[in-house]
Amino acid sequence: MTALKNDLILRALRREPVDRTPVWIMRQAGRYLPEYLKTRAEAGSFMNLCQTPELACEVTLQPLRRFALDAAIIFSDILTIPDAMGLGLSFAAGEGPRFERPVQSAGDIRKLPRPDVGESLAYVMDAVSLTRRELAGKVPLIGFSGSPWTLATYMIEGGSSKTFGKAKKLIYQEPAVAHELLAKLADTVTDYLNAQIEAGAQAVQIFDTWGGALSAPAYREFSLAYMERIVSGLQREYEGQPVPVILFSKGCNTQLEALAATGCDALGVDWTITLEEARDRVGERVALQGNLDPAILLADPDVIRREVGSTLASFGPGTGHVFNLGHGITPDVNPDHLAALVHAVREQSPAFHP
Repeated sequence: MTALKNDLILRALRREPVDRTPVWIMRQAGRYLPEYLKTRAEAGSFMNLCQTPELACEVTLQPLRRFALDAAIIFSDILTIPDAMGLGLSFAAGEGPRFERPVQSAGDIRKLPRPDVGESLAYVMDAVSLTRRELAGKVPLIGFSGSPWTLATYMIEGGSSKTFGKAKKLIYQEPAVAHELLAKLADTVTDYLNAQIEAGAQAVQIFDTWGGALSAPAYREFSLAYMERIVSGLQREYEGQPVPVILFSKGCNTQLEALAATGCDALGVDWTITLEEARDRVGERVALQGNLDPAILLADPDVIRREVGSTLASFGPGTGHVFNLGHGITPDVNPDHLAALVHAVREQSPAFHP
């Protein structure tokens, strides 16, 4: 593989010195970009877009052509694993994901296969390999997966949910059955992320999008424990290079210390806590990623520049910060506003790296 020209993010995730704060954006390839909408229309469906490596590569690279970002993240979806387990994933316009065959009983869970990710999800690995080649060392490529708990909520509910009633009923009423599902998912996620690393991903992130829906004790038992299991099973070095692991557990600021103890390299932080407080609590154990409120990108560029400065100041001087949003960029954002954010990070952050 071609040597990296820009390894700022990998160094920041390892808490090594950098001369400025690196930046990438969750969902940086997405519906706010007109070129993405054009490619998605050409693909015919969201699933075709995900399952065609050339198209997935194209949309992964699109934001890098517009913005001076310091990493690419492979374009895919967190629900590829449940789809590979045979649940029949589809996306209806304006309705989000749906599973044709949701998990409805202990019997359903026991029948779920542990897929051979190299076979059933080969299209993701092909997209990773192709994108890594096309990047030609410009910036690192990040791979990702959903957390077991987050995947389980969609599998049990059959799609998105506001209350997670079915999933929560399972963990409280039949905890042993829930653990069986989560263990199967954790082992599959481990396989999946390791396969992405072998295909060329230089860092990986676990998205625990719905961890914040759980009580603190339930979170530790049904979400945190399985992310720790995944982290312990990941390849942390490939072809002589360290592979950093980022955990992003939205709405779980009460659990930062426990998350930092999982063995991960970095924590994604949402916007409901300051980076100053997060840094005080986790100390030097992990790097931090985040945490601008995505809605700030709807404001004028001068506001964006001001808030970028506030976020950088909240983390303060020194290494171990990767600038990002506190969640994914939303479809209603003007691309010029993201350009203003990236420029502001590059312009203002050197002052924090004396």
